[in-house]
Amino acid sequence: MRRIARSLVLSMVFVAGCMGAPRRASAGANPAPLQLPPGTAAILDNIYSARTDIAAAQAKQLQQQYPESPLGYLLEAEALWWKIWCASAEFKYGMTMARHREKLEADQPYLDLTTKADKLAEQSIHKHDSGEMRLYAGMAEGLASRLYGLRGESRAGARAGVRARENFLKALALDPTLSDAYLGLGLYNYYVDTLSGIARVLRFFMGIPGGSKEEGIRQLQRAIDEGQLSPPLARFYLALDLHNYDQRYEEALQVISPLVEKYPENPVFQLMRGDLYAKLDRKAQAEASYGAAAAAAAKLTDADCRRKINTLVDESLAALNR
Repeated sequence: MRRIARSLVLSMVFVAGCMGAPRRASAGANPAPLQLPPGTAAILDNIYSARTDIAAAQAKQLQQQYPESPLGYLLEAEALWWKIWCASAEFKYGMTMARHREKLEADQPYLDLTTKADKLAEQSIHKHDSGEMRLYAGMAEGLASRLYGLRGESRAGARAGVRARENFLKALALDPTLSDAYLGLGLYNYYVDTLSGIARVLRFFMGIPGGSKEEGIRQLQRAIDEGQLSPPLARFYLALDLHNYDQRYEEALQVISPLVEKYPENPVFQLMRGDLYAKLDRKAQAEASYGAAAAAAAKLTDADCRRKINTLVDESLAALNR
């Protein structure tokens, strides 16, 4: 039953990768893309380049500049997430991914950030409903949901996931230009459709809406093509899903490669490409990717993550050379 519960909550996993800045639109104006404050792009680049400590510090500065916006809190939580991911990652079944994490006191700051972001979004929605704040509320719930999923807390994860989905749908209804919302909706639809038969029964009794894997893939691709801030995470999770659930290795490789090329300093992305090369029997390219992951790890300021990446590289190479 524990494994079933974990499968169920993992279906509710959402990732936060679409954070925008506060904006104002005149009454009756057509919806416009999110306007990002100076420095937002640099924060995101630091997150995806594995410079999470720098990104977190920059996000705190954004919180001071925009104290009523969820943006800075969402960005800081996203930076913390990759530390959690690195600490929880394991090499198993020929691929590196975060599969399970014990409930740790060290996780509380992350959850506090999601709560703060959600509260700010809800306060703004109470004053004036907007697609932007619905998007932020969905992101906050999604950030919480993915940690609950990683920790096997099925009920909390499912509830947060459903609330996130509702906010993403409302965001698009209010502002159809918010293509970043398709990241969360795409992941929801994909994961719900991968549930086992027993988990589907549990989903029904818990009142969790169904989903379509192919629709999820289309939505993730839309987030990649049209999103302002979601393309990196949409690429990462689409590649991971095509690899892990569908064994569509060549497609997954095509999806992840632009991310590796844009952020070569991120060892997680290098490891994923190496795993895909290995599955495709391209040993030399797999070895090169694992070597690039080790080289990127040497530059990490987080000593624990650096050690974990080195362990994952050793395990990946050992499996490749068996």
